[in-house]
Amino acid sequence: RIQQLKENSDLEIEIHAHDDLGLATANTLAAVTAGATHVNTTVNGLGERAGNAPLEEVVMGLRHLYGIETGINARCFPEISELVACASGRPIPANKCIVGSSVFTHESGIHIDGLLKNVTNYQNFDPAEVGREHCLVLGKHSGSKSVLNAYAKLGILLNDAEVKSILGRIRNHAIANKQTPNAGDLKRFYAETLSILPPPH
Repeated sequence: RIQQLKENSDLEIEIHAHDDLGLATANTLAAVTAGATHVNTTVNGLGERAGNAPLEEVVMGLRHLYGIETGINARCFPEISELVACASGRPIPANKCIVGSSVFTHESGIHIDGLLKNVTNYQNFDPAEVGREHCLVLGKHSGSKSVLNAYAKLGILLNDAEVKSILGRIRNHAIANKQTPNAGDLKRFYAETLSILPPPH
């Protein structure tokens, strides 16, 4: 219908989509490809009922799916999103794409191994584009590469036996405490491991 309107008139066409079926962003992008000249969006998708097409999703969708630049500085999205969340009293869900706190967080061993080899293995764009960065955390799903990476950041190089021992401690800690270990916990696990393992030859 948008294409028909474009072909038979000189009207500028704006898309205003609601997210009742979780398709506001998809419908907005489809409208642009069909010829819509303006899009109506809101930060964090705030709006009546299920909300509207989120600004951050539409901007990044246009960029990465269609090569269309909007002129909007996507690096400002985290700050703008947080400002709107505070002003509206509507917190940002942790899994909200682009701006959620967990979106670029990885725990699974296979994911972290893949990311360390190539950052595009599990993300289709660099989080720096939206003012974010990858966060690699340790937990019950962690693998040996995750442990090696975390301890390397602390300036500690581990051998295979140490990794195996520490990985078990990390998983037990995560299950028992329902949280990722902090730097103090990691240093303690290392000290405990050194006390029980025979010295390397």
